Amino acid sequence: MAHKTTTQRRQARVRRAVKAAANGKARLSVFRSSKHIYAQIIDDLKGGTVVSASTMEKTVREGGKTGADIAAAKTVGKLVAERALEKGVKDVVFDRGRFLYHGRVKALGDAAREAGLKF
Repeated sequence: MAHKTTTQRRQARVRRAVKAAANGKARLSVFRSSKHIYAQIIDDLKGGTVVSASTMEKTVREGGKTGADIAAAKTVGKLVAERALEKGVKDVVFDRGRFLYHGRVKALGDAAREAGLKF
């Protein structure tokens, strides 16, 4: 049996709790690397991504100095919320993954809320 690291166990624990609380809602999943931040809204019932946004996109890269700061996270949060509302997704559950709800992850979540997503 493969040994799981602490971060893998934490990610599985958070994901299990989020899916239990979802009740059919889509989930807003966030991934943060050292240089970029990524967000996608996933429909677990269909097993696919509804919308996504990241600092890798050309429009986001032109706007900011770097993809690894709070301003970039706010831009991505606003962008993913706008795209979700266009697709008709308003209620989501926030999946922070293995990351603490602090800093860039929190900025992305707050920006998504301000742009109209409910979670």
